[in-house]
Amino acid sequence: MSGMAGYIGKEVASEKVEQMIQAIKHRGSSKPTIENGSSGAIGFVGANSNGINGNGLPYVIMDGTLVRDDNKKEVSDADYLREQYLKHGKRVFSKISGSFACAIMDKNDYIIARDHVGARPVIYHESPQGEFAFASEAKALKELTDDVEELSPGHYYSTKEGLREFDKCSVTLPEWETTEEAIRAVREVMIEAVKQALSSGNIEGVALSGGLDSSIILAVAHQYNKNIKAFTSTLAGNPGADLKYAKMLAEYLGVEHHIYEITQEDIKAVIPDAVYYLESFDEDCIVGFIANYYTSRLAAKHVKSVLVGEGADELFGGYFRELQDIADPAEKERVGKRLLEVAYNTALRRLDRGWMSNSIEYYAPFLHPAVVEICNRLPMELKCHAISEDYIVEKWILREAFRDMLPQEIADRPKMRFSRGVGVDDQVDAIVPKKFGEKELQETPESNSGIHLQSPKELYYYRLFQEHFPQGYEGLTGRWDPFK
Repeated sequence: MSGMAGYIGKEVASEKVEQMIQAIKHRGSSKPTIENGSSGAIGFVGANSNGINGNGLPYVIMDGTLVRDDNKKEVSDADYLREQYLKHGKRVFSKISGSFACAIMDKNDYIIARDHVGARPVIYHESPQGEFAFASEAKALKELTDDVEELSPGHYYSTKEGLREFDKCSVTLPEWETTEEAIRAVREVMIEAVKQALSSGNIEGVALSGGLDSSIILAVAHQYNKNIKAFTSTLAGNPGADLKYAKMLAEYLGVEHHIYEITQEDIKAVIPDAVYYLESFDEDCIVGFIANYYTSRLAAKHVKSVLVGEGADELFGGYFRELQDIADPAEKERVGKRLLEVAYNTALRRLDRGWMSNSIEYYAPFLHPAVVEICNRLPMELKCHAISEDYIVEKWILREAFRDMLPQEIADRPKMRFSRGVGVDDQVDAIVPKKFGEKELQETPESNSGIHLQSPKELYYYRLFQEHFPQGYEGLTGRWDPFK
């Protein structure tokens, strides 16, 4: 859980960075730290010292965590990144692994970078006059510019070199030849990912939707921390499928379970905040944000850090129903990969902004580099597995890998969207003001920058977006559905 910002330009850099950090102070609970360089400054706010180094130039800040094998817990991830940067220069980004966004302030160069999955955001702007600014969220740049860019995953940006793509850090995986060996490999890699996340010692809870993914995370985490807590949100007055299964697993494991009932008033109240925090008017992202927001707000009363199950759908074929009408296996693989490629701007954005809005640190074991890589190597038929000609099971290999840890009802439960499972999807339409209807949508079918608006509801979200952000920020709105 961290917020980053930096500035080079004609203004007093430290004052400008302080202003930027204040706009994203919800991303951390610590007092902001501002460091000055020869021509600019960078700033950081976080929950702990893991994302900031104390050794002077080159100065490093980062959001997220690295996967390391040096076992030096006294060395923060930021200090480790600094050590590696001093050895390898900008080649360092191909030699480190993890879920991270980072910034390096060197003597004559400012560098920002983002891992290949991109759960941790970085937004930046460089003017023709040489002014450069970046932040974890675009709202921190509003006072500086009306036009921003999002740093793409797997890239770094240097004020000396511009935008560059970098190679992935290699990971070591178990080998397999048979389906049974592949199942064991998935189990081994996933358990190790959860163990590494727990090794920080900060994690006290799990966001439990009741679906397969979060249930696996909780079941594994409980083996290593018997005091782990579970947090679930559901729609008030509607038990919903998710709550039933969340309760089932919590009772099965014997964990402390906290539940929040989301009211229609809650939904109405949070929509403007959802648009502001997400920096998007995509209707799928916004409805997904609501459940994340209220679960994180509930968790914030009890813990500071949680594990989440995000990422499994994109990796293990959880969106099979979006793929089932594609007959060509190669095309199905392509679309499956596309769902992961856009996840940073859709599912992972609502995850990041939903939890950061309540200052809760989150870890996503499914986004561990080894888990991502093993899924890249698995064929689609092991993810979406044909039991018969008419019956295909999504996330099949994941189910088989952890079937023994779960109640059968959860191991065999079909995929349900988080927002649908908690009952939010059915309620959002009711709170859209009546002045936003089909007639208004026909009059305004797209945004000022040409983005197609999909419904009256999305037109309403777009109007809220315009209250907060200039037109040059509309490009931050991504689409989850590759067919829209």
